[in-house]
Amino acid sequence: MRYTKLWVSFAIVFIVSFAILGYYGGRIYQTMPPIPERVVSTDGTVLYTKSDIQDGQNVWQSIGGQELGSIWGHGAYVAPDWNADWLHRQSLWMLNSWAQTDYGKKYSEIDDETKAALRERLKREIRTNTYNKKNGEITLSPLRVEAIKNISRHYASLFTDDPKFDELRNAYAMPRNVIKDSERLDSFISYIWWTTWATETNRPGDDVTYTNNWPAEELIDNKATGEMLIWSVVSFVLLLAGVGALAWYYATQKHHEADEDFPKKDPLLALEATPSMKATTKYFWVVAALWLVQVLLGAVTAHYQVEGSAFYGIPIADWIPYSLTRSWHTQLGILWIATAWLATGLFIGPAVSGYEPKFQRFGVNFLFVCLLIIVVGSMVGQWFAVQQKLGHTANFWFGHQGYEYTDTGRFWQIFLTIGLFLWLFLMVRSLLPAFKNLKESRHLLALFLVASTAIPVFYIPALLWGQHTNLAIAEYWRWWVVHLWVEGFFEVFATVVMAFLFTRMGLLGLRTATVSVLFSTIIFLFGGIIGTFHHLYFSGTPTGVIAFGATFSALEVVPLVLIGFEAYENLTRSKAKQWVAAYKWPIYFFVSVAFWNLVGAGLFGFFINPPIALYYMQGLNTTSVHGHTALFGVYGMLGIGLMLFCLRGLTVKQEWRTGSLKFSFWAINIGLALMVLLSLIPIGLMQTWASVQHGMWYARSAEFMSREIVHNFVWLRVIGDTIFALGGLALVWFIIGLKTGWSLSNERLDYAETDTNKKA
Repeated sequence: MRYTKLWVSFAIVFIVSFAILGYYGGRIYQTMPPIPERVVSTDGTVLYTKSDIQDGQNVWQSIGGQELGSIWGHGAYVAPDWNADWLHRQSLWMLNSWAQTDYGKKYSEIDDETKAALRERLKREIRTNTYNKKNGEITLSPLRVEAIKNISRHYASLFTDDPKFDELRNAYAMPRNVIKDSERLDSFISYIWWTTWATETNRPGDDVTYTNNWPAEELIDNKATGEMLIWSVVSFVLLLAGVGALAWYYATQKHHEADEDFPKKDPLLALEATPSMKATTKYFWVVAALWLVQVLLGAVTAHYQVEGSAFYGIPIADWIPYSLTRSWHTQLGILWIATAWLATGLFIGPAVSGYEPKFQRFGVNFLFVCLLIIVVGSMVGQWFAVQQKLGHTANFWFGHQGYEYTDTGRFWQIFLTIGLFLWLFLMVRSLLPAFKNLKESRHLLALFLVASTAIPVFYIPALLWGQHTNLAIAEYWRWWVVHLWVEGFFEVFATVVMAFLFTRMGLLGLRTATVSVLFSTIIFLFGGIIGTFHHLYFSGTPTGVIAFGATFSALEVVPLVLIGFEAYENLTRSKAKQWVAAYKWPIYFFVSVAFWNLVGAGLFGFFINPPIALYYMQGLNTTSVHGHTALFGVYGMLGIGLMLFCLRGLTVKQEWRTGSLKFSFWAINIGLALMVLLSLIPIGLMQTWASVQHGMWYARSAEFMSREIVHNFVWLRVIGDTIFALGGLALVWFIIGLKTGWSLSNERLDYAETDTNKKA
């Protein structure tokens, strides 16, 4: 049977893909940049110890980590990439020192031929790997030690309260005394040095650095490798081949149900919400509240780019600095979207099976309380962390882990993992009777349970790095969570839920839905699982990651080229019968998901994913373009659409007054588009030019980012942000109105078949 072939294909893709992902995880352990036992000068003086570097990692995490500048290109965009910044400062200092000693001039004043000779000398000095595996020591020359001391003084002044650095701190959106303790400061600087050492030092027996020559720095000949160019070209070819193959396959299939098969009346009119289904309403209130807070924090975070220590003159940086507002902004984005999807699952279970297990309502309410504790507790812990009020161990467990999108302390991560398994338990117990009563749906139900199981299981990698885990390993596991959990199995889960909704309403045939969902899942995971590697090109990974990442990240885009068909089919369903008009705006949000899937995840994703592109674009606003249009445009819109479908089911016997909902839909989509087109794309493209011409250090420097034209484009973002925020307020107003009554009319029409919509 056709289902069997699809399930076998699913199993093969799943097993083979994770085998490759696991193999290269093992290779990372073998090739990652080592943390030395000691860093010493040639005269035996100890600069840093392993303990210093590991403590420095914890300090870096506590101040916000990847939310304050970036390391290896991953993180925030206002402050510099600290590795690119350190590397350029160190290189210039050493070149100037040699030029002054040998020629009595600054490096910029000598002739080009002499400059070339000094750069070659610098390359040998910097890129030669002096790590001794036997005793665990890195040995540095006296001049390099002096360069480190010079740059350390710069960072010490920047991260404390030296008034000479006030202007630079303002450009970086950093308050005074980011690090308040001198011992912590010394440890922090040692960690920045070590992560930079990995970007400038060749792997043993190789001519590329541990980070595959990232960042671009012409002074030491850090440049894109041939592998990056070759595999980028291969990815283009595979993309075209995949598009052609999938288009051919799609053209041979039947996609539409006959109009006469659609129900004449709304099947959900017979739906009686169970106590546990009604209990999910409060989840959607929290979704609305968290979204509003996230939008406000996004506005504050964006404004910090032009007024680094205040918000329209209000000096808030000492209490909620950029690193904290951005932490909360990204974290709440994940939490409210996940909450919407989880609540949808809790709603769908009894709705599909028609069975309300004993104490199901209690379980839903208990999980809700746990969610509130996690949200509030993790945010409070991060505030204490950024204010430097927690020790290293307390910060790891309850404060700020410093890794973008997985910032929450380990205690809160464990708490969330337990909560996700509790959610799975509640889902399974409510759905089990459906396997017995709805045998024709068992394949779709099985895929639903697989996707549901993957949600708690694939959050477990967030628990697999420790307080002192090598950054290369931590990044490997972090992207399991961010890419596989958020971008992978949540999407499969949402796809199955949408299929359930449309089949439950009679707008999609069960067999068509099952085949389509299974096929879509196979195609998506075929590229998506191994496509995780495109996040890891420059994170201390072996060069094989570039080949697999480039190839399979291109294949991730292939399913998205047919997204127009999905949008068209959703629009067709919205007009299938008169009664479907009641679900118009939830379906329209699904249509917008299709649009942003193509534009945000597809076009903007592939724009930065090829290795040769990401080499120059990683850590620039081009990444932010993809982040906003894919994370919110796809997953946020999907969360809103699912939420509205559930709320429609809970108020199915009453009409909605949809004026505010209509305004919300258009304002959110137009606002998001303007935010990207008027601000993020222009800034990102200007940064890309600067990165190609001069290097990553310049594209992220205060000199470049403080230019008037950049600030003008930042201010232009206010237009899109304001429209977007008004749309958000309108949506919240509508949701509140479902409780107070102003979003409901007095009657719910049956939408019986009329002469005007019968087939001729």
